Amino acid sequence: MSSRTDIHPDAVLESLLSKAERSNRRNNLTRMHELCRKQHEAGSRDFSLSAIGRLVEAEGIMKGRALYNAQSADYKALIEAWAAYAGPPAPKPTKTLASHDYLMRIEDPAIRSIMQAIISERDKLKAQLNTLKANTQVTVDRRPLGATVSAAPGMQPVTVLALSAQLTPSEREALQKAVSPAYLEERGLREGSHGEIVNERGRTVFEVGFARAIRKVLGD
Repeated sequence: MSSRTDIHPDAVLESLLSKAERSNRRNNLTRMHELCRKQHEAGSRDFSLSAIGRLVEAEGIMKGRALYNAQSADYKALIEAWAAYAGPPAPKPTKTLASHDYLMRIEDPAIRSIMQAIISERDKLKAQLNTLKANTQVTVDRRPLGATVSAAPGMQPVTVLALSAQLTPSEREALQKAVSPAYLEERGLREGSHGEIVNERGRTVFEVGFARAIRKVLGD
């Protein structure tokens, strides 16, 4: 409520009790009225549904969330009567930041100005970081390097790992060395025109396509 009224909630209670047909409702209205009276006598001006709801639930009068139901119109009317009688809640005191207190202790105006700029920049960066944290989604792809995803109609996607990606560094190095011209020449071997490996006499040591097959496995 934004204004205060001189109408005492007692009058509102009497009106509500006169039209309440069930004894249970009259009893609950009376108990809530007394609870609100104690709240007012304690100097509180917070008669919001959430605040009174917590109190009535703690006292076992009713569930706090029940105050938001249409059937609780009489209870809400009583609470609003107390809110209007007590007047608007006192404004909350402005909270002074710890950094402001620290700055006020610095006597030198020049140093205080520098520190104020530093603190302002820090607060700005913290706000930007919080924004990034709230809107950043990190996706971790644990598929091995060289893997591809294959999907057929109506089937779940399947990760396919290329042969070259399955090799360890030492295995890759060994295969590369096996078909390198320098390595073959040292052992009196050479690669033929069709990928076969032959010796000095021209005799085939590894069949046609051997060197090509290795390069395909390596992905070269």
